[in-house]
This record gives sequence, C-alpha cells and structure tokens, in this order.
Amino acid sequence: MIKVLVVEDSPAVREFLVHILGSAPGICVVGTANNGEEAIEAVERLQPDVITMDIHMPIMDGLEATRQIMETHPTPIVAVSGNTDLNDVAMMFRITDAGALAVLRRPAGMGHPDFESSVKELIQTVKLMSEVKVVRRWSRVQREATIFSRLVERDLEHMSIKVEVVALGASTGGPSVLQTILTALPKSFPTPVLIVQHMTSGFTQGFVEWLSLSSVLPIHVARHGEIIISGHAYVAPDEYHMKVERGGKIVLTQEALENGLRPSVSKLFRSVADTYGSNALVGLLTGMGRDGAEELKLLKDKGAVTFAQDKDSSIVHGMPGEAIKLNAATLVLPSEKIASLLTSLTNRKK
Repeated sequence: MIKVLVVEDSPAVREFLVHILGSAPGICVVGTANNGEEAIEAVERLQPDVITMDIHMPIMDGLEATRQIMETHPTPIVAVSGNTDLNDVAMMFRITDAGALAVLRRPAGMGHPDFESSVKELIQTVKLMSEVKVVRRWSRVQREATIFSRLVERDLEHMSIKVEVVALGASTGGPSVLQTILTALPKSFPTPVLIVQHMTSGFTQGFVEWLSLSSVLPIHVARHGEIIISGHAYVAPDEYHMKVERGGKIVLTQEALENGLRPSVSKLFRSVADTYGSNALVGLLTGMGRDGAEELKLLKDKGAVTFAQDKDSSIVHGMPGEAIKLNAATLVLPSEKIASLLTSLTNRKK
C-alpha cells in the first residue's frame, strides 16, 4: 500500500484530492497538511511514500517546504497546482530544482470532460513516483560518467558525422534534465534543437519561460510553418504533434493521439528520420512508456547518432530503457554528459 501525504491549503481542494487518491486501489492517504510547516512535521511523523504538494500556501509555501523536506527527509514529491498563470507555472518548475519529481495540474472537477483522464494521470504518477529512489548517489554517477566519457570519445573517433538537427524526447522527470542540457549548451551552438516533452496541458508556455531563465539559447514554443534557426530550441505546444519538413519547416497537426499522446515523440522522430536521415542527433530522456523507442531504432538504422539516458540518472527509465532493449541507442549516457555529447558532435566537421 502506497502511503500518501496531501499538502494543500484549500479545504475543498484538499478534500477533493484525498477522495481521489483514497479511492484508488493500492493508495492510502495517511495524512494532510495545510501549509509547508505542517508538511515538514507530518513527513517526519508519518513517513509517507509520496507527497502531493501545493505551491501557494500561507506560513511556508510549497517551494520552501520541498527544499527542506529533500534536505532532511528525502521523499518523492509530486507538485500539484490548479493555476496556469505563466508566472505561477514558471514557479511550478522551480520546484523541480528543489527536488520535486513531477509537476501536474490539479485534476478537473467532476463532470468536466477531462475529469477521468486527469484523475488517471495523478494516480498513475503517484504510483510511479512511489518507486523512485530519491537518495542521491552523485559521487557514483560522476565517477561512472568520467569513465563513460572516455569510452564515448574513443567511439566518436570512428564516426563520420554531419549534424544538421538535434531532437529530444522526454516525459516524467524530463523538465529538470532538459534544463541541465540546455543550460550547458553554448551560445554558439550550431544547430536547431527540437523537443517533445510530455506535459499536462496548459504548462508548456510556463515551462519554456522557466527554461529560458537559465539558458543562453533562445527557446520557443513551436509555431506552425516557422523555419527552425540554428542555435534555437523549439518545444512542441500543448495538444499538437510537432513534425519537421524539408527546408527546416515546422508542421503542427492535431492528428490522432499516438501511443496515447499528443504531442508524440514518435511523430517528431519519424519526421526527423524522413527529413534529415543520418544527419540527425537524436535522444530519448527519462520518462514512462515507450513513445519514440521504435523510431529511435529507425533513426539509428538510417545512420543517425542516437542516445538514451542511462538508468541511474533517469527518474523513470521507461522510454530510454525500451530504446536500449531495441538496440536503438548508439550511446547510453548520464544526464550530465548529454550536453557535452551534443556540443562535441555538432562542432565536428564531416
């Protein structure tokens, strides 16, 4: 049984979340808290497996509470908010810096068309996050990354590469990894970067604003028909598949969901394979499911350099793990080495 602590200052919303989570098989709500200070005390007393965390609360907000919990009693935290104002959404993603594993919009009310899907997303995320080990093992990861870096450098010596586009796909845990990658890319980065990040609808613009705070690269929500520019990053918008056509033109469509998703990583990767073939550098990052895994194999077979995030640095190793099983990844990398790979390969001459 998964023990959940619900942190929310609104009595009505708190009762709503307790009802949703308490009705789900395998989940038991062991307590609630009205603010961050109560949350810290409750974590020590109740030792929950997962915490759902509101952002705006009196006395101590969710951001500070998350920081202190992760410093004293590391516990998987899912940030939940009903606000899609750009400033508040950007703050939602700041909470991932403090240690939250996922960011979700509060489930829609009963009778809303999105009620069932949003409830399912919350329950699925809570169950998935309960399995995540939040005890950090940075020293080990860094040591392995150094060894792996030498292996990558050795392998790259034998590759003939001309990279014209970078494409990345991510889901659960992706925002913080994408921030790590984009922050480390130099202003002179010579190719466009196309990104599909699975995300609750309404959060994408705030996500882009948050990424822009720490990146020297211009980052945009993609627009239909625009031509991609070297050194710019483009994020697929809410509820649209993003594809790229010859001439570097972005195409947005509302075609049927693929792998149950829109935007879908698979859609983007197939278009990259058709348009750029071997001149693409493509990777799958942390996330649940298998979206993009088969298409990463397609790209590898066409001669593109492909990579998957390794298990140790992934919050959820679903998507990259499926790609590795298919032998779709040329390289398997920890998150902190991906930017170096992108920079090295895009700056090499064929």
